[in-house]
Amino acid sequence: MSSPRQGKLPAEVYQAMYAATGAAKKGLDPALVELILIRASQLNHCAYCIDMHIKDALAGGEREERIHLLAAWEEATGIYTEAERAALALTEAVTVLTDGFVPDEVYARAAEHFDPTQLSHLVSLIGVINFWNRFNVAFRTPPGHQR
Repeated sequence: MSSPRQGKLPAEVYQAMYAATGAAKKGLDPALVELILIRASQLNHCAYCIDMHIKDALAGGEREERIHLLAAWEEATGIYTEAERAALALTEAVTVLTDGFVPDEVYARAAEHFDPTQLSHLVSLIGVINFWNRFNVAFRTPPGHQR
């Protein structure tokens, strides 16, 4: 049954967002990209994107253990690298702007592991997945249709 909220992204917006997604990923480790996309989607409760990016991560060779523990990455010591942990902290700070800003210590921690270009791509990727999440949550896009 279709949700009365289902919407379709206008073609010109879809093309722009798809291009932005591809551009944001440049220079970033594909495994890290999927972790970021999954974590932001978890925070935004986007079932469609969680499902899609878990499938993409598994297809890319990600270990199930790392996917299962992603919601508790801070407590999962020894599972994620320091760079991944810094990127996940930045993902949470950029996604959940409860204080209205990204804390300096979170940004500085990420800057220790990523050069300025990579850091710009990382923040762009977080911004792009937040758009995708908001679109899919607003229109209640059902999970399970991505392969």
